[in-house]
Amino acid sequence: MRGLDLLVVFFCLAEAKGVPAEQRRKVVQSFSVHRNASSDTTPLQVGNGNFAFGADITGLQTFKPFAIMNTWGWHNFSLPTTPGQTSVQDYTGLEWWTHGRLVSYEQPNPAQNDISNWLRENPHRLNLANVGLHFGGSQVVESDLKEKSQELDMWSGKITSSSKFNGSRIDVQTWADSKSDTVAVQVLSSLLKRGRLGLFLDFPYPDKEKFNAPFVGHFNLASKHKTILEKLSPHSAQIKHTLDDATYYTRVQWEGSEATITGPLSGTHRYILTPKTSSKIQLVISFSPTPNSPKKKTTYHQITTASRTYWRNYWTKGAFIDLTSVKSDPRALELQRRIIQSQYLTVVNSASDYPPQESGLVNNGWHGKFHLEMNLWHTLPFARWNHFDLFHRSLSHLYTQLLPSSLTRAKKQGYAGARWGKMTDPLTGRSSPGEINSLLIWQQPHPMFFAETDYLSHPNPSTLQKWDIILTETANFMADFAWHNTTTGVYDLGPPIYPVSENTNPNITLNPTFELAYWRFGLDTAIKWKSRLNQSSPAFWSVVRDGLAPLPIVNDTYATYEGIPNMWLSEETTFDHPAQAGIFGLLPPSPQLNMTIVKNTADRIRETWRLEESYGWDFAMLAMNSLRLGDVEQAVEYLLHPIFAFDNAGYAVGGERVPTPYFPNNAGLLVAVGMIASGWKGEEGVKLPEQWVREGAAVEGFVIAL
Repeated sequence: MRGLDLLVVFFCLAEAKGVPAEQRRKVVQSFSVHRNASSDTTPLQVGNGNFAFGADITGLQTFKPFAIMNTWGWHNFSLPTTPGQTSVQDYTGLEWWTHGRLVSYEQPNPAQNDISNWLRENPHRLNLANVGLHFGGSQVVESDLKEKSQELDMWSGKITSSSKFNGSRIDVQTWADSKSDTVAVQVLSSLLKRGRLGLFLDFPYPDKEKFNAPFVGHFNLASKHKTILEKLSPHSAQIKHTLDDATYYTRVQWEGSEATITGPLSGTHRYILTPKTSSKIQLVISFSPTPNSPKKKTTYHQITTASRTYWRNYWTKGAFIDLTSVKSDPRALELQRRIIQSQYLTVVNSASDYPPQESGLVNNGWHGKFHLEMNLWHTLPFARWNHFDLFHRSLSHLYTQLLPSSLTRAKKQGYAGARWGKMTDPLTGRSSPGEINSLLIWQQPHPMFFAETDYLSHPNPSTLQKWDIILTETANFMADFAWHNTTTGVYDLGPPIYPVSENTNPNITLNPTFELAYWRFGLDTAIKWKSRLNQSSPAFWSVVRDGLAPLPIVNDTYATYEGIPNMWLSEETTFDHPAQAGIFGLLPPSPQLNMTIVKNTADRIRETWRLEESYGWDFAMLAMNSLRLGDVEQAVEYLLHPIFAFDNAGYAVGGERVPTPYFPNNAGLLVAVGMIASGWKGEEGVKLPEQWVREGAAVEGFVIAL
């Protein structure tokens, strides 16, 4: 292996000092979330990346029907009965003229509305259940509870909630297991023993809304689904829930008190658990796609111990940044809050066996399906923050699992290799019909970015072999997709395509700046990959890479795409994602870039872009661009921009086009902070403001960016 390839993880210490475990604990717990009322959009959560439990002010789902969601809980509505639209095989999509030939794209077909809609809406995630306090049939609302207080301790993964009802105190602790779909709940109150307080479990039927934030499912459609209660022992029961062709099981175990479980209540799928002998009850509630063994027993203590251990290990073993010593600049403390709370939330919602949806496990935005282009943001923080176990959790099998459907997609369209979908069914790899879904292309080079990130920290034969087939088929498609323009002599991208911003006419969008730069990076990485394996790469890869159209320039700035009218002069060209910043922000430096034009472009974005109509990871990308240009102050300003909003629990706020929460924001923040803390290949080192370092800002354990 060549010496230049023997890259190792760079643990960034530079001028800043390290962060001992006890100091890490103090920093994390100083940003514990405190609430005195339920949020209308963002629950406090416990979870593990594959499972999450969202809680209102009671620590349960007593007043707000927040979701319990996981990675295997999916449902399909019945297929249409419209003649000619009764199966997935009936769907044909639409054909568009593409460089002189008709190409079939997975788009809604007006002649097949029913099956097109079905494919977009199915499968969708399930809200597995609601669990809440039951006040003996009394109609109690949140305002009836007094002295409400709640804390999320991110160091241990525990929600502690307390309140008073009719003068009696109610204390609830909520935990999630670190490895299974299990929540543990402890309730302390004299109301339990007096028969005035119990717990309910309620099961909803799914809905079809694209953005049904913040709540998922209908609790008033009992006739559409079925539940069956089975009492397994004096201290456990199981509820079988059947929704059309989906079935799963909820096991409830209790300690601390004898109890009875009854139900469902008339016209519902609500079950009531009533303690009898004690003012304390501890519940362990587990969800499974298969029946639970009656002999299996999981204790409350086991779950709480697992949660404490997992979160302590997470906070002490990965990278860390401590800005709490900075007193002269209040921005440092707010950035620290966003960092800590975003770390917790990305683990709970994004560290999944499958790419997460933008709303994580909070609600069902986009019917709960992931968008593959966003997986770069969702997953990259785990590498930068040196949590490679979480980085590899989905990547270890994702592209291999999606490869067959991606090869089929490309072949159907007349291309070689694998064309990765955008809004994807995780179970089958099918794309959801949509014009943007079928014409977006910037997810195609993602495997190269992931592979190179992996290799930077693990430069060994195993890494090379693991990614080889994925990079090969990705590059085969990318090279074939680029169209040789015999008039100009270059290889073009598009039309029809949508660029990153998704706000242009796909039929005139030609050679978008970011996509061209990313295509070069992807093909160059694939060629290097073969060299590292001592193999030759297909000559066509190099021909296309070297022959790609030049990055489009307008008035000494990089334009959104070639031939765009009125660049920088129209409101129609200066909103949404400013992807030009990504060619020197997200992507590593390239010799093809003109640094004067890069700087001019950054200046024009700052001066003219309508950031109030941007959202998501734009600000992180702009921050990284500023950082590479040597302006850390501007980078910090972008990360704390008022449009880049985070609520009091650290959830990134969405907007009109995306639901709240919007986790690419949280992840993007962490990616940008990782670059501030460690630098990038060739420019290693801490990039924090100098005054922050002088006041004792500390970083430890970060991995450099590409």
